[in-house]
Order: sequence, then structure tokens, then C-alpha cells
Amino acid sequence: MPPVSDHPLRYATVNELHARPFPALELPCTAVVMAFKEPHDAAGRDRAADLAHLIDLVDRHGGSHPQPEATHYSGEIGRGTLKWESHTEFVSYSAFTPGVSPRAFDPAESGVFPEDWLEAAPGQRIASLLIRVETMPSSLGEIFARVEDWFVPESLALSRVVDGAAVIAGDFRIDAAGHTRFAVFVRPGTGRRRIGRIVQRLCEIEIYRAMSMLGLARARALSAELNRLDPRLSNLVSGLDSPGETGPDPEAALDELLSISSALERQAVRASFRFGATQAYEAILTQRISVLREERIDGRQTFGEFMMRRYDPAMRTVKSSEVRLKALSERAERAAELLRTRVDVDRSAQNQRLLESMDRRADLALRLQHTVEGLSVVAISYYAVSLGAYALYPLAALAGVSKELLTAALVLPVLGLVWAGLRRVRKSFH
Repeated sequence: MPPVSDHPLRYATVNELHARPFPALELPCTAVVMAFKEPHDAAGRDRAADLAHLIDLVDRHGGSHPQPEATHYSGEIGRGTLKWESHTEFVSYSAFTPGVSPRAFDPAESGVFPEDWLEAAPGQRIASLLIRVETMPSSLGEIFARVEDWFVPESLALSRVVDGAAVIAGDFRIDAAGHTRFAVFVRPGTGRRRIGRIVQRLCEIEIYRAMSMLGLARARALSAELNRLDPRLSNLVSGLDSPGETGPDPEAALDELLSISSALERQAVRASFRFGATQAYEAILTQRISVLREERIDGRQTFGEFMMRRYDPAMRTVKSSEVRLKALSERAERAAELLRTRVDVDRSAQNQRLLESMDRRADLALRLQHTVEGLSVVAISYYAVSLGAYALYPLAALAGVSKELLTAALVLPVLGLVWAGLRRVRKSFH
């Protein structure tokens, strides 16, 4: 039996499903997570520089190197474990260290990433998290006391997740050391991989929140530009229905419309990728919160409610800006159709006036032709009568007819013959 031939991508597609496993974490532990993004053209960045920066960190701890062109890596650094992922627009570093510091969220915990290494990072820091994972206290009162001491109460989000396996808390604020802080209180007996999944979800929620909020800045800049273009387009469209000389000049209107359309197209090109990425990040964030299966604790605000109140309005702003840009572009297209119709109507009227003018000129030419033909008959007849009279003078003298009578007798016959001859010639040309 001949060997079965596998598709060249069969193993690669299967391995991709297992390329980014969740960390397995012991209690207690600390997670330090950072994400870096190039400020411009992040999707087309030099990914070799990202790998070189990762290798620099690994070499400081004597760890193994990632594979060439790798998009993910996991290995030991010092006492902890490093997880690195390369995404479309950013790279993330997650360091998981056993134990927690006596002082909650001590900035020294981020020392796993050296300062000089951070300064040399390609791109700029878009997210930085400190996550404190410890055993769940025996009473909710103790949890409340800790989180109210660690976080800003007005922004605090707190909920029980994954069927009561843990309680998570955070205020989504950046502390004095530049970190966003989260606390995870895990029920004793919870598996290491379940703990890792909970911590990973928190990391993804914060990173994708930060990335999706970039769309809000673009939406605000776009709104300012649309506020400038909208009145110009409205004034142009309102002037198209003005009849006659009161309406705008079609050439000037066309130049204005081209200017507006090109400005809208530039904005669409600039915003399309960012708005599409924002929608994708929002969908991931929403899904990550959903899989946590939050349960409210003592009437406290959950992560989902926090996002509904403070995050969703920003995403609606992004969507409304995208819809407004699309609507304005469609209005510009309709204005172009109206302008083309206006130009066609004006051109038809101009052609009609030209045809009427040509008809008048043709009529005048025809009348002039008839006049010339009449004059031609008279002139030819004059010379023909004169020649005929000279030819018939001898015979008229013999017959006793005077010169004047002979000339008068020749006028009418000659006129008739000349008129008939010219008419025949004209018919032959038609």
C-alpha cells in the first residue's frame, strides 16, 4: 500500500492550535506583563528587531533562544517563567514569578525586566501590568479591606469568576510606577492551569483594552475633520438646485467636490485599519470577560459593568465616527451624481441653443443663396440679351425691326431660359 501524502500545512495548522498554552501557576505568585507597540505602521514593523530584543533578555538569564522567525516563546528567566508573543501590532512579555512581595504591588517586582532593556525596546510601551495572585482569605470582609486599600474605590471592579474559583479585583488605573494593577484571590485547591487561565484572561483584557482605545483618539481626530468637511459638502449640494445664473459654476463646483472627496478618501485610508483593528480588539476583550463567568459580590461592580459604563461609550464613539465617514462619503458620491446631471442638463441646453443658432444661420444662408441666384439670373440674362441682340441686328434691320424692339423681345425668353438652366444645375448638385 503506497504511503499517504499529507498536506504540507497539515502539521503547521494543528500545531498553531497549541502554540500559545496557558501558563501553569502555583500559589502565591506574581505576574509582570508588558506590551510594546511601534507608534507608526506597527503592522509593518521590523519583527527581527522584536526577536533581537527578546534574545537580549533571554541571554541575560542564560536561557535558550527562540526559533528564527518565531511568533511565540516560553522559557525560564531567573526564578520565573517568561512568555513572549508577537501579535499583528504589538509584542507582549509576561513574566511569572513564584511568591509575592510583602508590600503589595511593590514596583521592584517589575525588576524582572531591567531598566536599560526597557529603554532599548523597539516601539513604545502600550500596557504594563502587575498582577498579585494569592490564596483567597477565609472571609469576604478581608478581601474588601485589602482591595479598598490597594485600589481607588470609585473605579474598583470586583467579582467572583470561573464558578467561584477566584475573586478578581482592579481599578484600571495607572499607578505612580506606571503599572496597571490587578489582584487575584484563588480558592485553595484550584488547579495550576485554571489559575494560569484566569491570570492570562486579565492580561488580555487590559492589553486589548489599551489597543482598542487607540481607535478613540483616531475617531476624535476624524470627527474634527468631518466637522470641517460636512458644511462644505452641504453648501455645495444645496447650491446645485439653484436654477440658471444663481447656481454655482459647474467647474468651480466640480473642483470643490473633488477637494472634498479626496479629503474623505484620505481619512478613510487612514482610519480603515485602525477602526477594523479596534473592532477586533473589542470583540476579543468582550469574549475574554464573558469566559470569566463573573458573579457579583455584595453588590460590587463587576468587570463587565465597568466596561459597559466606561469602555463601551468609547467604542460607540469609534463606530459612530466610522458610520459618519461612510455616510459622508456616500453623500459626496450622490453630490457627484447630481453635479454630473446638472452638467449634462446644462450641456444639453447649450447644444440645443447651438443647434438653434445653426438653424438660423442655415436659413439666412439659404435666403442669401436665393438672393444670389436671383441676381445671377439677372446678370446672366443681361449679358445673354446683349449678345443675342448683337447677333440678331442684321436680321432685324432686314425685317425693319428697330434695335429697341428686338432687345425688348429677347428679355423674357432669355430670362426664362437662364432661370431654367440654373434650376437644372442646382438640382443636379442635390
